[in-house]
Amino acid sequence: MKIPVVLTIAGSDSGGGAGIQADLKTFAALGVHGTSAITAITAQNTVAVTQIHEVPVRVIRAQIDAVVDDIGVQAAKTGMLASVEIIEAVAAAIREREISNLVVDPVMVAKGGARLLHSNAIAALYRHLLPLATVVTPNIPEAEVLLGRALVTLDDRRQAARELVALGPRAAVVKGGHADDGAIDVYWDGVEMVELEGRRIDTRNTHGSGCAFSAAIAAGLAKGDDPLAAVRAAKVFIAGAIEHSLELGKGHGPVNPMFRRES
Repeated sequence: MKIPVVLTIAGSDSGGGAGIQADLKTFAALGVHGTSAITAITAQNTVAVTQIHEVPVRVIRAQIDAVVDDIGVQAAKTGMLASVEIIEAVAAAIREREISNLVVDPVMVAKGGARLLHSNAIAALYRHLLPLATVVTPNIPEAEVLLGRALVTLDDRRQAARELVALGPRAAVVKGGHADDGAIDVYWDGVEMVELEGRRIDTRNTHGSGCAFSAAIAAGLAKGDDPLAAVRAAKVFIAGAIEHSLELGKGHGPVNPMFRRES
């Protein structure tokens, strides 16, 4: 049985709601084979991140090489890349191993507020990694950090998507989950501007939503979808995962990437 292969390069979440764990669940739910390169080990739950251990750069690179050498990769996504050194090493591996169909989720802050990206690594993120991306998927706070200004209106998000693509990605989707004007994601690929509307679901259980969304885009790219089709399908998928989110823990419970398998 042949199956598309997707590589997630991200941190591990001991609570199972985000990071590598959310990505692998999403890959399985969408019918692709998930592989992983763990960049950091976090001790976290639905309330807080209590410890972070960054994996040595040589071990991160060895994980990527091991997957590419034997199994091959049709698409990849990045999540938590905490430091300048990790970002540079991952970008070098993606270039040298000619990994295409890359989704960059610029993870910066955990749901509970812990910083997952060193402040001095932001410039490295857009200098080294964004130019390699097929799609970059910031939420509004992440896009504000990348562009250095507040994004208040829908028109602000449209302009942000344009500016992000100017940094090198083939396409950008600025997620609207933090906006007051509805959950409207703005997609721009240098030619087409598309507003992807979604209903706002009344739940606090959104832990891992950004991870699962970007993983779903990568799965679509691995199966041959163009970027817009992959983003559209991921938007539908994450709405279902949030609607069927899990009441676990005392804080922000996780989204449920396996909801289709359970229905």
